[in-house]
Amino acid sequence: MAQIKSQMKRIETNEKARQRNVAVRSRIATESKKVRVAVEAKDLAKAEEALKVALKLIDKSVTDGVYSRNTAARKKSSLSKLVNSLKK
Repeated sequence: MAQIKSQMKRIETNEKARQRNVAVRSRIATESKKVRVAVEAKDLAKAEEALKVALKLIDKSVTDGVYSRNTAARKKSSLSKLVNSLKK
C-alpha cells in the first residue's frame, strides 16, 4: 500500500474513474442490446429510437475518455448498419 499522501489520493481517484468507466460501458452495452433486440423484432421505429440514444451515449463516452475515437466509430457504424438493414 502506498505511504505517500499524493499517491493515496491518486489510487482513490483512479478507482472512482474506473468505476465510472465501467458504468458507462455497461450503459452503452445495454442500449446497444436494445438496438439489436429491436432489429431482430423488425421494429424500425423502436430500433431508430434506441439507436439515437446509443449514439449519443457513445459520443459522450469519447469526450469523457472512456472510449477512443476509433472504437466509438466502430461501435456506431455496426449499430447503424443493423438499423439500416431494416430499411431495405
